[in-house]
Amino acid sequence: MVRRSMPEEQDMPERTGGCLCGAVRFTAKSLSGFGVCHCEQCRRWAGSALFAVTVPAADMEIEGAEAIRAYRSSDWASRAFCGTCGSVLWYRYDKGVDDAGDYELTIGLLDDADGLTLEREIFSDQKPDCWALTGDHPRMTRAETLARYGAQVDGA
Repeated sequence: MVRRSMPEEQDMPERTGGCLCGAVRFTAKSLSGFGVCHCEQCRRWAGSALFAVTVPAADMEIEGAEAIRAYRSSDWASRAFCGTCGSVLWYRYDKGVDDAGDYELTIGLLDDADGLTLEREIFSDQKPDCWALTGDHPRMTRAETLARYGAQVDGA
C-alpha cells in the first residue's frame, strides 16, 4: 500500500478494531480512505486483494502486543498477524522509506469501516480477471506503481 495525503484530522474520528479472537485490539486515528493492492504477495497473505488504510505510527494505539507476530516479507517491510487466531493485521514499513513505521491497517479489522472511501488501486494489472472494483479512482499498474513509489511497495 502507499502513503497518501489526508484531510484535516478533526474530520476523522478515532476508530477501533481488532483481530478475530480479540487478543489484539487497537484504536486508530487519521483514517479517511483506503487503498487496494493486487500484488501477488498481498493476495497470498490476505487471501484476496489487500484493502488497507494508512495509519501514521503516532496515531495507532495497540492492546495485546504480546499476541502479535510478524513475517518479514521484503527488505523494507513486515506483515503482522495475530499469533492466537491468525488474523491478518497490518503491513508495516520497517526501514529505508520516508514514512517508516506507518501501518497499512486492513480495513476488515475495523469495528466500523463505514464512511471510508476507496482512493486508489495499485498493481491493478496483477489482479485476477474474476473480480473488479467499481468507481472513479486511480488504478496504477505494476510499472506505474514502482515508478511512483519504488521500494516502498511489495511485489517488486
